[in-house]
Amino acid sequence: MKNFLQAALVAAALTSASANAADYVIDTEGAHAFVQFKIKHLGYSWLVGRFNTFEGGFSYNADKPEDSTINVTIQTASIDSNHAERDKHLRGEDFLDVDEFPEATFASTGFTPDEDGLSGTLEGTLTLHGVTKTITFPVKKIGEGDDPWGGYRAGFEGQTTLKLADYGITYNLGPASTEVQLDLLIEGIRK
Repeated sequence: MKNFLQAALVAAALTSASANAADYVIDTEGAHAFVQFKIKHLGYSWLVGRFNTFEGGFSYNADKPEDSTINVTIQTASIDSNHAERDKHLRGEDFLDVDEFPEATFASTGFTPDEDGLSGTLEGTLTLHGVTKTITFPVKKIGEGDDPWGGYRAGFEGQTTLKLADYGITYNLGPASTEVQLDLLIEGIRK
């Protein structure tokens, strides 16, 4: 009987651990995930926009958040600043050069959780405008749980600031506009 109870406890522990480890697809079809950007306009105000087309997935285990990973691919031509002429310029050679570099990608290489396990620092490689660099940025878990359609979801947010010149984008927008802030608002559906 003792061996049976020990085996049952081990099996329950393994089942619980594997139930917490899961792969998620980023919910772009339901418009529950966003890649947004923000850059100063002449130092007087902000220009805010987003990328409308991207895809990816992540792996998350609440019991071992340090094993979490994420991969995102952005279609650069999907940039949307709510102004058609500006978007045409942003897609051109002065900025994203979408004909030459149709995709931007991010692939995580590590995650260091904070003590609360709900936030931490994500590290990975960002490829933008043909340049690949290692970046790190803070990430926070928003929540997870069952959805009304019988699925299971988890959501996170992260924010980082990039120097445009680091990615070969050197068009002069003035001294107040050399950096762009990226906001990642990611909701995934468990596979």
